[in-house]
Amino acid sequence: MRLITFRSKFAETKSAPRVGCLLTDNLILDFCEALSAHEKNLEVPADPISWFDLDGPWLSALRTLQDRIWQDFERPGGTRKALVHRDQVQLLAPVLRPGKLICVGLNYRDHAAESNMPIPESPVIFSKFTTAVVGSDQPVLLPTTSNKVDYEAELAVVIGRRAKHVQREQALDYVLGYTCFNDISARDFQFADGQWQRGKSCDTFAPMGPYIATSDEIRGPHNLSIKLRLNGQTMQDSNTDQLIFGVPELIAFLSETITLEPGDVIATGTPPGVGFARNPPVFLKRGDRMEVEIDGLGALVNTVTHS
Repeated sequence: MRLITFRSKFAETKSAPRVGCLLTDNLILDFCEALSAHEKNLEVPADPISWFDLDGPWLSALRTLQDRIWQDFERPGGTRKALVHRDQVQLLAPVLRPGKLICVGLNYRDHAAESNMPIPESPVIFSKFTTAVVGSDQPVLLPTTSNKVDYEAELAVVIGRRAKHVQREQALDYVLGYTCFNDISARDFQFADGQWQRGKSCDTFAPMGPYIATSDEIRGPHNLSIKLRLNGQTMQDSNTDQLIFGVPELIAFLSETITLEPGDVIATGTPPGVGFARNPPVFLKRGDRMEVEIDGLGALVNTVTHS
């Protein structure tokens, strides 16, 4: 499944964000409508994060309903109830407010070489405030007090069940799916502060999307092409086979001391080609267009503007 969060584009019908999935590139299944119309014994969850819980009743019910609704749609005279055209909605970040947004620094071998840094012996962990989250086609805002804002293409992992003391061998069982992520960073804030929280957490500095591809669609997260294009020019071009600590290692490491929950997001680090490491450096400016593209995960597109 390709899971999305969306809202109507039309002001007169604009409502709270809704969760669904892409049946095709142009057709969306609205989970709330599908459940209300076809599953009388299961109410729509009060917390949207519940849709992403692999141990909850909602996602498994929707997998069954998806097939039934699609078969009904394809037969002559079939109903279109719970189906929406993509051009009628605005896609939002697939997880609007993760409980935790955890990031990993210096996690690509080729990026460590670019930065002249030794390979870390254990994952370098930091976080971003979840108020930084935006979706594809939403603007990234440059702070008025920073002139060194950088891009970082990353593979993000979305957790699908409560994870504590998880063994590496079982870690992928806790993954709901994967999405594109851009770890926007104000380098002047980051280096001046001596720690990374402020420089990584400015509003709009955590674009993700356009959708979550569930783990059954991405069976090999460690062999995916990952690219970032800036105004059409490829700036980052690598593969997740360069990850120093892969997805199982990260989940095992984090869950030793941190309880991971459905909807938590782990951004796994960035490959080489970031702006501050270039000669001369390249920093974002108003009007720039960034595209993060990862095999099987579509393209996350954001335009830069001033706050």
